[in-house]
Amino acid sequence: MRGRTLLSQPRSSSLDKADIHDVLRNDRRRHVIEYLRDRDGETTARELSEYIAEQESGESPPPRNVRQSVYVTLQQTHLPKLAELDIIEYDENEKTVTLSDHAKDVSIYLEVVPKYGLSWSEFYAGLSVLGILLVLATEVGVPFLNYVSPAYWAIFTFCLIIACAVYQTYAQESSVLHRVRE
Repeated sequence: MRGRTLLSQPRSSSLDKADIHDVLRNDRRRHVIEYLRDRDGETTARELSEYIAEQESGESPPPRNVRQSVYVTLQQTHLPKLAELDIIEYDENEKTVTLSDHAKDVSIYLEVVPKYGLSWSEFYAGLSVLGILLVLATEVGVPFLNYVSPAYWAIFTFCLIIACAVYQTYAQESSVLHRVRE
């Protein structure tokens, strides 16, 4: 890599929980990881600063002074910290940022829930309540629902929960198979 300064040091196995919590304790570092996950793991420092400044100011485009402040702290503090922990690779010359292997260690703890969205636990609780209501509605004879046996409604609900759990596990790359492959 002639002429390039790449901040990232190979580390062993996985991150300590203390390091993970230190990373997640800071909003800007969380935003970096979230943004990279949403962008297939690669972006520029400028795009990151634009996104984070927009999140912090609530304005689009964000004010120049906020963008500049975010850019400076990313350059001086947050990107080097994330690179040191091998969560990202940061090329100082090209100003490119790429997710690294240890990003998966952090992502397990990072569930991004929009302001009016549901967390996975709320989603699963909702599916469970839906299943119970379908079974009860069938038992009391609600029209159209009572054409199907309560047992089939229960099986349908369990299958739906399993399908969603498989999707979540695959999307977050947090299964035992994902960890064994590393």
